[in-house]
Amino acid sequence: MTRVGLVLGGGGVVGQAYHSGVLAVLEHDLGFDARRVEAVVGTSAGSITGTLLRLGVSAEDLAAWTVKAPLSGDGAVMRSIATTPVPELAPFDPLSLLRRPMRLPGRRMVQRALTRPWQFRPLAAGMALLAPGRHDIVAQLAALRELEQTDWPAAGLWICAVRQRDGRRVVFGRPGTPEVPLHLAVAASCAVPGYFAPVEIDGRGYVDGGVHSPTNAAILRGSGLDLVIVISPMSGSAGWRPDFYTAARRHATRLLAREVRALEAAGTRTLVFAPGATEQQVMGNDMMSRARLPEIIQESFLETGRRVADPRVSELMRLATGPG
Repeated sequence: MTRVGLVLGGGGVVGQAYHSGVLAVLEHDLGFDARRVEAVVGTSAGSITGTLLRLGVSAEDLAAWTVKAPLSGDGAVMRSIATTPVPELAPFDPLSLLRRPMRLPGRRMVQRALTRPWQFRPLAAGMALLAPGRHDIVAQLAALRELEQTDWPAAGLWICAVRQRDGRRVVFGRPGTPEVPLHLAVAASCAVPGYFAPVEIDGRGYVDGGVHSPTNAAILRGSGLDLVIVISPMSGSAGWRPDFYTAARRHATRLLAREVRALEAAGTRTLVFAPGATEQQVMGNDMMSRARLPEIIQESFLETGRRVADPRVSELMRLATGPG
């Protein structure tokens, strides 16, 4: 039996649109049903997409909801979400966030840096120390709370966040991590430091899992999967322009390459979808902007369609859609 995992990376509202376009092609053209994979890893925007998949939403309805198009006959979940007002978001300017004051690191963070330096990521720790943002991510995700069931989804769903006190990644839904309502786990994963307020869970503050890694794909290593499909809106070759956004994409691409190597070394094949130059141009630099979502879905749909025509890609997707 083929065991498939799905990794959905961060990228804000724009990243969700990219997820939708890629998944729509895989579902429509190749018969890949992302709702039926063995495991889903979601980080930031990917935690929202992953949760909706686990709630039974199809890729077709994800894309339709994003562009406010008619939903399918099975789109009850998305119709419910569509009726919940979503507060408007201010433009996202990462440079202004980095200029915000920082808290001093606490004892736990310093202790971790000294005792486990091989696990400590200074960038993640620094982002976790940024002053709290002004937007409430829990309010943004009010619709998910209304849809929430008593228990965590039975199928594998791992949601990545970072604990503020020590800068450590926490994977909600994985054995040994705190039990938490699904909507709070998603909110924590999406709480971009300096933009959103941290999310409190059991008296601890949590921020966006993307500050550790925009994808966190390597946590599936050792899960016995045959194939891991990664959709990473923040990765992709961005050239060598001397600006923040290019540097951020290069960083995300390097981290993902390391995670892919770890999966491949463990015997798990991988297939990565990341935006190319044309898609990046359409996506722009404001990951919270809803201005061009239809264009992003259209471009990612077209580029993914071209990508899956590659023999290696089509071979791996046959593995994902084959028996079992």
